[in-house]
Amino acid sequence: MAEDAVFWTVDALDELAFDPVMAEAVLRPALGRVRLPHGEGEAWLAGKYADVTKVTSDARFSRALLLQQDVTRLAANPIPLEDAVGFADPPEHTRLRRAASRAFMPRKIEERRPYAEQLAGRLIDGMLERGAPGDLMADYYDQFALHGMSELMGIPEPDRAQFAAWTKQIITAKQDPAVSERAKHELGSYLDGLAEQRLAEPRDDLLTHLLEGEKAGELTRQQLVAFAELMQISGVNSVRLNSGQIGYVLLSRPELWQRLLDEPELLPQAVEELLRWVPHRNATGQARIAVEDAELGGALIREGQAVHSSYLAANRDPEVFERPEEIDFDRAPNPHLAFGHGPHYCVGATFARMETQVMLRTLLLRLPDLALAVPPEEVQWRVGELIRGPRALPVNW
Repeated sequence: MAEDAVFWTVDALDELAFDPVMAEAVLRPALGRVRLPHGEGEAWLAGKYADVTKVTSDARFSRALLLQQDVTRLAANPIPLEDAVGFADPPEHTRLRRAASRAFMPRKIEERRPYAEQLAGRLIDGMLERGAPGDLMADYYDQFALHGMSELMGIPEPDRAQFAAWTKQIITAKQDPAVSERAKHELGSYLDGLAEQRLAEPRDDLLTHLLEGEKAGELTRQQLVAFAELMQISGVNSVRLNSGQIGYVLLSRPELWQRLLDEPELLPQAVEELLRWVPHRNATGQARIAVEDAELGGALIREGQAVHSSYLAANRDPEVFERPEEIDFDRAPNPHLAFGHGPHYCVGATFARMETQVMLRTLLLRLPDLALAVPPEEVQWRVGELIRGPRALPVNW
């Protein structure tokens, strides 16, 4: 490893700018190395589609070994608890996911669509009653994502605001690690107590399905709590902030918004293309550790070395996507990696797709004249945090 590592910081990124480190990772002939603000040492970075799909599905690259190494990373401390599914490898990972996957079967998700549609409608009603201008983030996306995921998890409505506060303390890259750890502990204690209630009063929610897995020996209570915590945090924030970016894109490029008004049947594939294109997060998620020497992307990864892989970079790979920098609602096929790849593919992808479609369709139907209330360059963005998105999205209608 003679080549110097790039120090990867994200503080200077603006709005929807594509990270230059990711852009280089897609185009360079062989894997490069990076060093991030926290953790130890350096790591390889995979950005090409072929390399990302290989490292995320090859058993020679382990997530479980992350528990034994302080790998270089963006966050001050790892978000998942040690028993979370994000730190497991097959076959344990497969066993842990089994209980949750029952709640995300396509039939189950479709049964939840009416609730999502009613929730979106109520939020729009509230915006109309208060009058323009409104904040599409605070008034719509934040509330929809919080209540939609909380309803699926089984969290009572009066407790959801506290959940939102805990989550914000956990997901920022700049948060004091002690504050983040305390929030994770408090959130986990709450979920453990709620699980005890569900043992006595089961319901058709994700927590009850996880408890069925606990009874079947598929996971322990500690693993159940860690899994539920990770699902709640990622489920709320991925949907609200991805949707915030999608909303900004459509409203800052009115020709895209108009096309969906004119051709509403395009909405599902438009959502897929927008998910491919938006720069969802900063840096990457959890790395993987080589369990043996392995060749990847023209580099020899030695046993024990860490590899970060960027789904965002892979989604801009010109070898897979023609004109990857363009937003093309007619793109087909569209094998994007917005929900990951391999064993750690997002278990809630079907649910997130449904929610994103419902939110956008409701806006198009109820607020066809929706427009930014400020020039696009005046929209304030989250800077230097783990997940990207607008802090606020002022709108008129």
